Amino acid sequence: MSKFTTLASAAHLTAIETIGTRLDDNFTAEEALRHGGLEGWNVRLWPHLATDPATGRQIAVPDSNDVVRDTEDGGVAVLSKRTVSDGFTVIQNEAHIEFLNTLAEESGAKFELAGAVDGGRRVFVSMKLQGGLLIGGQDQIQNSLVAINSHDGSMSFTLAVMPIRYACSNLLNTKWGKLDNMIRIRHTSGATKGMVEKARRALDISFDYLEEFQVEAERMINTTMTQAKFEEIIAKEYGAPEDAADATVTRCQNKIDEIMSLYAEADTQEGYRGTAWAGFNALTEWADHYAPTRGDDRDRARATNAIFQPKFKERARELMLGV
Repeated sequence: MSKFTTLASAAHLTAIETIGTRLDDNFTAEEALRHGGLEGWNVRLWPHLATDPATGRQIAVPDSNDVVRDTEDGGVAVLSKRTVSDGFTVIQNEAHIEFLNTLAEESGAKFELAGAVDGGRRVFVSMKLQGGLLIGGQDQIQNSLVAINSHDGSMSFTLAVMPIRYACSNLLNTKWGKLDNMIRIRHTSGATKGMVEKARRALDISFDYLEEFQVEAERMINTTMTQAKFEEIIAKEYGAPEDAADATVTRCQNKIDEIMSLYAEADTQEGYRGTAWAGFNALTEWADHYAPTRGDDRDRARATNAIFQPKFKERARELMLGV
């Protein structure tokens, strides 16, 4: 057994809380956008220009556009890191309104948080579903719906179902059963048509997803797994190759030690230690709250990854369901 570093147990903010603005739960969608700073952006396509080397003149590149928006100081900000074609359809933040109000009215969901990441390239509004789940009869799960809009062509307009574990504020946003946690609407000419029916369909899918989540989570919590077995699994998965440089070996071992600490010692696993469910949540807690990141604001970087990059958690789910 390796000697692993103890991580101090502490209350965490969820990823959405870290990067979002808190909303009053009585807000309408219009008020949510206004309070979250997402109103009146006037997102639009702007012809991408190139310089003619012979004349020095700026010319428009055919079928190539930047996506821009108005800023609060009266300027214009470029949102797209890459150009988009003429067929790219901008979905204004305000286009969320009918969709979100339908979700609220028909599910009883309450507006929770709103915000933007990466300079406004992606924006989101989250809603808390009523009720919640109990895994193993006692581990509390809050269920949130997060509507995400991308202004840089990197993703579709998306409604994501995000179960959140109270004990550690982990986002458990990964595929469960046969269902993905994301419902996508492509940026095409028909994107904003029939938003009410799309919202109703998204709700149906989200409730099916949560049923699948409960089934697999119960399976994990009822699957025993020793500390030695968990360490064997993560050492095989995250250990350094035999010919790795010393720095790589150290980095991989630190990762393993931190995950092991969360599994074996953190109070967030109290009552569930010795199960695959504890293993899954140790892995998820490490990814959401301790994984190394680049940049000065590490908490914000981790939060952004927690929402938009679930691949680590998807692999964690596979590992723990395979125990």
